[in-house]
Amino acid sequence: MNIKDVFTPFTTWSKVVKDPVTIKNPIGREAAPRYRGFHKNDVEACIGCGTCEAICENKAIDLVPYKDPVSGDSGLRPRIDYGRCCWCALCVDICTTNSLSLTNEYTWVDTDPDNFIFTPGVDKKSWDDKKDGWKKPVPNYHFYGQTRVPMGELHAHERIDSFVEFIKGYSKQQAEEEADRCVGCGICTATCPAHMGIPEYIKAIRNDDMEEGLRILYETNPLPEICGRICTHKCEDVCSVGVNGDPLSIRWLKRYIADQIPADTDKYNDILVTKDIKQNNKKVAIIGSGPSGLSAAYYLALLGYSVKIFEKLPQAGGMMRYGIPEYRLPYDQIDKDINYILSVGVEIEYNVTVGKDITLEQLHKDYDAVFAGTGLHLGRSTRIAGSDHPNVYQSVDLLRDIVKEVPVPVERKIVVIGGGNVAMDITRSMARLQMKKFGEVNIITTSLEDEAHMPADREEIVEAREEGCTIIPGYGPQEIIIEDNKVKGLKVWKCLSIFDEDRRFNPKFDASDERIFEGDMVIESIGQGMDISYLSEDFKKDLEFDPRGRVKTNDRFQSSLPWLFLGGDIIQGPDVIHGIANGHIAAQGIDDFLFGNKS
Repeated sequence: MNIKDVFTPFTTWSKVVKDPVTIKNPIGREAAPRYRGFHKNDVEACIGCGTCEAICENKAIDLVPYKDPVSGDSGLRPRIDYGRCCWCALCVDICTTNSLSLTNEYTWVDTDPDNFIFTPGVDKKSWDDKKDGWKKPVPNYHFYGQTRVPMGELHAHERIDSFVEFIKGYSKQQAEEEADRCVGCGICTATCPAHMGIPEYIKAIRNDDMEEGLRILYETNPLPEICGRICTHKCEDVCSVGVNGDPLSIRWLKRYIADQIPADTDKYNDILVTKDIKQNNKKVAIIGSGPSGLSAAYYLALLGYSVKIFEKLPQAGGMMRYGIPEYRLPYDQIDKDINYILSVGVEIEYNVTVGKDITLEQLHKDYDAVFAGTGLHLGRSTRIAGSDHPNVYQSVDLLRDIVKEVPVPVERKIVVIGGGNVAMDITRSMARLQMKKFGEVNIITTSLEDEAHMPADREEIVEAREEGCTIIPGYGPQEIIIEDNKVKGLKVWKCLSIFDEDRRFNPKFDASDERIFEGDMVIESIGQGMDISYLSEDFKKDLEFDPRGRVKTNDRFQSSLPWLFLGGDIIQGPDVIHGIANGHIAAQGIDDFLFGNKS
C-alpha cells in the first residue's frame, strides 16, 4: 500500500457535499478522456484469439471472418452488438494483443438498428482516429501472468558427464500456476499438427483432474510422455499470451499430466476405456514403429483392427529411441507410451526388415492394408574433399550406436557440421562421452546458417554452450583436412547466402574469411535421408513421386496404390508431432478405405 491508497478514500468523501451536475442534453459534449465509449480495434495487431468473445457475459461479441487464417492468426475479428454491450471494458482488459480499445465517443444516432452491429477496424467509423478513451493500462495490468513458470533442470556441471534426464518436470504447484496463465483462446490448437485439445487439458490441470487430462491427450496423441519431452512445440510460438509476455509452457504442461499417471497399463485401460474393443475381421500391417507407425497402430486397434508392426531394429520407437539422446528422452518414458499401445492389442515383430526378411508383396497379400512410416534413418554427406575418410561419421549412425551400446569412437577434438536439432543432439552426446573419457569437452559445431536462422531449437543451442560446446554458426565446410592419413580438422569459409533468387540451395562464400577448426574426427549432421528400398520396381511404376523423391499421398496419406498408406518423416518430416498426426489421419483413411468409400 502506498500513500495514495491511504488518502484516496478521504478525497472521495470530500465530494459528498457537492451538488451533482446533470447535463440534460449531453449530445455534442466531449466525454472524459478515459470514458468508455464505442470500440476500436487494430485489426493488424489483433490475432482473432477470441478472449474478448469468451469474457463477454452479455454475448455482445462474435468472432467473424476477416481474412484467411495463418499460423498464429485465426483470421477472425470481433464484431460488437451494441444492443447487448454494457461498456464494461472487460474485452479490452483481457485482450492479449492490446489491439482492442474503447474511444470516449458515446453518441451515435441512426434509424437502422442493424447498423449498431459492426466490426471495429473493418467497418470504418468516425471515431477511428480518436486518441482518448479506455485502453488497457500498461505495462503491469493483466488478468493473467506474463512470466512463465521456470522449469527446473540440472546445472551443466551436473549433467555433462551423464545421460540422465536433466529436465526435472513441474511440481503440482508449478503446473497449476503455469496453467492459470492460459486464456483458453485455442490459437494453439489450430497450429498444432495433431490439433490437440490444449486449452481443455490445461483446464484439467487447473481442476486437478489428471484422468480427464489424460483422456483429452489420448484423443489425438497416444505418445504423451514422448511428446511432452521432445515436441517441437510450435503451438507455443503462436500462444496469444506470448504476444505481450512469455508464451505458455504447453509442452511441459502436457508432460506434467502424463507424468502423474503411473506406468500401469491396466490403469490406463481403465481411464481410457480400452479393455473391451470390438474386433472386426480386417488386418493391417505397419512398417516401422516410429511416431507415425505407433499412432496409426493405436487408432486402428481402437477401431477393432488386428495390427502388426514390423520393426527392423531390436526395440520400438524409431528415431525417437535411436536418434534422440536419453538425457532428452529417457527410455523408460518411451516404453511407458509403447507398452500401453501394446496393451490394446497391437503386436510388434522386431528385427524384421521389410524388403529383405519379408517383402512388401507378401504384406499386401497377407493384410488388407499397409501403412509405412519408415522415417529418415540415413545420413547425408557434404561430399567435400576428405568426407570419405574413416574418421568422418554420420550423426544418425553414432546416435543409434550409443543407444545400442555399441562402442562409439571418441576423439579429444571433434568437429560437427550442422545446425539442426540432430546436430545439437550429437554435439551434446559426444561432449558427454568426451567428458567421461578425457575429463574435458573440446567440440566445435558449425553451420551454414547464422545464429538467428539456425534450425535447432534455441534452448538446444543455449544448453550446448552451457555444457562447454563451442557453436560457431555462419560458416560453410570446404574441405576435411587430412595429414598422414589422419583427420586434422575442417576448413570453412564464411557463408554469405544459402539460397539463390529462386530459393534453390546454392550457398555463396567469402573465401577471404577462412577458418580451420581443429579436430581428430568430423561428424556430418546436415540432414537425413529415407530408405524406401522395400518398394519394388513393380510397385514404383504405380506410385507417384514428388521432385524430392517422396511418394505422393492424398489428404488421408493414401498413395496411388489404394491399399498402401505412408506417413511420418518420409512424407512430412522430420517432426514427431507431425508423425503422430499423420498416423491418426491415416488410420481414419484406412478405415474409410476398408469399410467406407474405397477411393
